[in-house]
Amino acid sequence: MAAISVDQVKRVFTLGETWRAKSRPRVALDGVNLRLAEGEAHGLLGPNGAGKTTLVKILATILLPTAGSVKVLGHDVRQDPVAVRRQIGLVLGGERGLYFRLTARENLGFWAALHGMTGRAARKRCDELLDRFGLLDRADAAVETYSRGMKQRLHLARGLLGNPQVLILDEPTIGMDPVATRDFREQLRGLHAEGRTILLTTHDMVEAETLCDRVSLIDRGRILATEPPRALGGILHALEYVDVEGAPQWLLDDIALISGVREVSALPVGVRIKTSSAETTGVVLRSLVDAGVTAVRTGRPTLEEVYMNVFGARGVTV
Repeated sequence: MAAISVDQVKRVFTLGETWRAKSRPRVALDGVNLRLAEGEAHGLLGPNGAGKTTLVKILATILLPTAGSVKVLGHDVRQDPVAVRRQIGLVLGGERGLYFRLTARENLGFWAALHGMTGRAARKRCDELLDRFGLLDRADAAVETYSRGMKQRLHLARGLLGNPQVLILDEPTIGMDPVATRDFREQLRGLHAEGRTILLTTHDMVEAETLCDRVSLIDRGRILATEPPRALGGILHALEYVDVEGAPQWLLDDIALISGVREVSALPVGVRIKTSSAETTGVVLRSLVDAGVTAVRTGRPTLEEVYMNVFGARGVTV
């Protein structure tokens, strides 16, 4: 049995009618198919507006699909939403879902009561989670005094109150600094090691590559492809670039002739050298450094560039 089964799911929103325009449908999900095995960590990767959060809301029984079937551990989100809610933990990104004037312990106590836990059992579960995520020493401080990373760890603790087998995270590291992001990702690795099924939505390709067993690319409500992280890494390296300032024209002409250099194009300040592999990027960097150029920066493509350069070539409209 799949942990999550999504079959031909469609979700259409009808925008409100105004004096300027009649109501018109907007397709948020358009025939989505997705399977997650039990214990799998799966990334749902796409830009803003791709349909990630809509799918998360359907899985969490907040929305119903317009068409298609969605099951979590065999329970249908339409026919048995209560059973679905017992199986999942939902972790949101940003500032949503916490009561800032309450303490961390009070927040968890409130949510524990909604899970049907009371008294000593509820207090014990809350303290276990506060301790696990390094919040026990600040458990009685108001959440409004917490850093973004601490708030996200509290989100994660809240999502685990009912000890769910399926954990759904909607862009959980958004707005976090690099240190907090690294620590949060380590927590997710630990949860994955426990055998929980994890669905992670993100627009960060590196996050999906490092945390997930498989990754599905979604855009405009359609799944474009499902790949293992290693394949994503190949895509990233194949579309790397080097931004340069102050390089003489003769050097740029020579670099343009290096095998694996796809393009040398002007930027508002300096130039961008696009390469087709990590090896080519290394050759370009050595050429620049040997010539005395020091204003150099490497980078990876945006999601839109990956879609256009890779999936557009497969005939997918993006």
